[in-house]
Amino acid sequence: MIEEMSLEKIGIDKIGFYTPEFYLDLADLAQARAVDPNKFKIGIGQDEQAVLPLDQDVVTMAANASAPILAPKDRSEIDLIIFASESGIDQSKAGALYLQRLLGLNQSARAFEIKEACYGATAGLQMAYDHLAAHPDSQKVLVVAADVARYGLETAGEVTQGAGAVSMLVTRAPRILALSQPTAYFSEEIMDFWRPNYSDTAFAEGKYSTEQYLRFLEIVWHDYQQKTKTQLTDFAALLFHIPFTKLGLKGLCQMTADADQETKARFLQVFETATIYNRQVGNIYTGSLYLSLLSLLQKGDLSAGAKLGLFSYGSGAVGEFFAGELQSNFESMSQLADVETLLAQRQKLTVAEYERLFKQTLPIDGSTLTIDPISQHAQFRLTGISGHQRQYK
Repeated sequence: MIEEMSLEKIGIDKIGFYTPEFYLDLADLAQARAVDPNKFKIGIGQDEQAVLPLDQDVVTMAANASAPILAPKDRSEIDLIIFASESGIDQSKAGALYLQRLLGLNQSARAFEIKEACYGATAGLQMAYDHLAAHPDSQKVLVVAADVARYGLETAGEVTQGAGAVSMLVTRAPRILALSQPTAYFSEEIMDFWRPNYSDTAFAEGKYSTEQYLRFLEIVWHDYQQKTKTQLTDFAALLFHIPFTKLGLKGLCQMTADADQETKARFLQVFETATIYNRQVGNIYTGSLYLSLLSLLQKGDLSAGAKLGLFSYGSGAVGEFFAGELQSNFESMSQLADVETLLAQRQKLTVAEYERLFKQTLPIDGSTLTIDPISQHAQFRLTGISGHQRQYK
């Protein structure tokens, strides 16, 4: 029995996505900030960024990402709900509990929130794997990554903002990606990025954070090779945490530095496909790696059986390198998230409109607030605050 369980496939069966209905073209932002647009489009590697309206938060984005992919049977069989976010709405109550009610999920379930910067969703994914491996009677786990990246107007980090949520249903016999074991991980307490309780925008040491991202990648990739005897050429694609695409590209260049030109070109082509959506949405923190995965699944031309390598990084800091194998139904199952329609129906904002939305914030003094509908296509919205409680519809 132990041998059979060790051979059992566990991984991502379904994947969903949501991003707000408003976006800013970074060429317009560059013009407003008197910057060469190529500094953003090429130097940073971003084209557009999602802008969060007042009637959306991490809970509604998580629900909007999850609802389209969950059948009634899924909702009744999920017995673990993991909400990964560094943009939590409460110091005590987990976003997973709001999500459980809004989606009508099984109440005989564990539900909690997990935080470690942008690494949180990977921690959740690995916990889901361990949960299913350890509990033969458990059927399904929902892992949701939802975040809002905010650095402030006219700041160095303004160009790497964004908002969105990725939802993953983790099961046995997954139809998208079967996760492999072992993985390699490394943690160290550093101050490259953080957001104190008193601030609604993050603090970052940009150059230092880039150095740590690449250092952690080197450590975990070497460790993974030692553990698994895997070579670079065993992978069909390499995926990275993408706060902005240029950082992932640096990681790719580091990993392929000693490869031949044909191998470098192959990985670069796949990387560009895997970051199409990231370039249009911006930084979504915990979900960034998995948005890149979704981009590859929907835009790439890989075949079942292809092996993917994934690097997850969360400032502060934790890094992990792990792998997965594409399953026979990955193409049809990955299309459950209609990303093209979601992006096409967004409204482009002027810089002035973006700044106005950015400055709209929820009260922090307990005031009652009613929010008129803004997001016309969203199934779930934040309708206000009353009695210190967020109201959802």
